[in-house]
Amino acid sequence: MTAMTDQFTAGAGRTILSIDAMGGDRGPATVVAGISRSAKKNPDIGFILHGPRAELQKLVARRRPLQGRVEIRDATDVVTMDDKPSHVMRHGKGTSMWSAIDSVRSGEADVCVSCGNTGALMALSMVRLRKLPGVNRPAIAILWPSRNPQGFNVMLDVGADIRADEQDLLQYALMGASYARNGLALARPRIGLLNVGTEEHKGRAELKAAHDLIGANAEAAGFDFVGFVEGGDIPGDACDVIVTDGFTGNIALKTGEGTASLIGDLLKEAFKFSPLSRLASVLAYTSMQRLKKKIDPRRVNGGVFLGLNGTVVKSHGSADATGVAAAVKLAFQLAQSGFSEKLAARVASAAAQVQITAMDRTESGDTE
Repeated sequence: MTAMTDQFTAGAGRTILSIDAMGGDRGPATVVAGISRSAKKNPDIGFILHGPRAELQKLVARRRPLQGRVEIRDATDVVTMDDKPSHVMRHGKGTSMWSAIDSVRSGEADVCVSCGNTGALMALSMVRLRKLPGVNRPAIAILWPSRNPQGFNVMLDVGADIRADEQDLLQYALMGASYARNGLALARPRIGLLNVGTEEHKGRAELKAAHDLIGANAEAAGFDFVGFVEGGDIPGDACDVIVTDGFTGNIALKTGEGTASLIGDLLKEAFKFSPLSRLASVLAYTSMQRLKKKIDPRRVNGGVFLGLNGTVVKSHGSADATGVAAAVKLAFQLAQSGFSEKLAARVASAAAQVQITAMDRTESGDTE
């Protein structure tokens, strides 16, 4: 342990990421393979790896790019996909997930990355990192391939909480705009509110209230509000950030992943149909590889927990090494941009502005 710690310290100056090595469907070997890919491509990343030390030491030793780049924190317990968040909150102190989050809490690492149980990860993150002042419900934001020049749209919430009232949706808009600025380099993001139609009279009462609230605060918060958008706009170019509740967002996310997988399978079947189609597949190989890369969910793997005193990236539980590397890349980019500090400042400023707007509306007698 001493030698490994000394080697890790020698890499001072790197951006340190806290990695939960356990909990994913494919086990710690896949997580170590993923961070090794990231280490090979980026010499500025260092890792604190959480899990059973004896097992992780053997896995790390086989990966040359990780030499001198990893400190292992021994954590023998594992949060499984079947564990209830309430159980983990009471009995999870010895788990790799708890340990990984605590490294961000203590300031040793900039971002936590985990493939583990989403509900447990969110619950632990809320307890250990705490919510930002002014945030009622944290959200999970993801990047969605789109027709926009930046190649992706931000969508939130995709599963942190199935409920959201108009104030929550406003906070999602504020946090999503900050994510788009720092993650996609968009100076003035366009925000859309997901609904069953673009007409202002459609949708539930809280959506109509959120529409007015987001619109009233757009200028002060530095984004453009395009109004209601529909499901077809999620991969489109009508806006850069799609705001919705976690119930709707999670269904949309899983539907999109399933559709992408189905398209891939159907294309494979089509190209195997006849000798001529097999020849066509050879001629179209380069174009098909480009398409596969564009719609591959692994390459945009990583949902970001927004609204906490620290950044947590949730990797898909079934992620392979490519998916883990993508989540690590996202975590590194957010750490480099100082995302946590910028988001906290933006939320605090916006919360004050919302209070001022509410006071103005009350004094003017506009309570609709």
